[in-house]
Amino acid sequence: MKKRVTGIGGIFFKSEDPKKLTEWYNTHLGIEGVFKWKDIDNTESEHPAQTIWSPFKKDTTYFTPSEKPFMFNYRVENLTELLAVLKEEGVQVVGEIETYPYGKFGWILDPEGNKIELWEPIDG
Repeated sequence: MKKRVTGIGGIFFKSEDPKKLTEWYNTHLGIEGVFKWKDIDNTESEHPAQTIWSPFKKDTTYFTPSEKPFMFNYRVENLTELLAVLKEEGVQVVGEIETYPYGKFGWILDPEGNKIELWEPIDG
């Protein structure tokens, strides 16, 4: 197996008012929710890579079973293979792989109960 994590795919956190907070960050810091960048390890790609920044409603269950108010999303190259290796290493895998037009997603828990989202992206 080559690389496991290739970059940060997203930063997600709970918020009292996600819409208002998003507007504040956009107005004062220029954050629009998506950071686009060039993947120097994939120079053949015509599409920019991206990192997502997104507040969630404070009562979201998306971070479950973690009780933490945040979740990190890491970009990976081969999600299926990586999850199999992590499971063999004793890492707790949460749920099943989900596939969308923008990539595949899988989840694990770290030793402190932080839910980590793994994303095999289709950039574009």
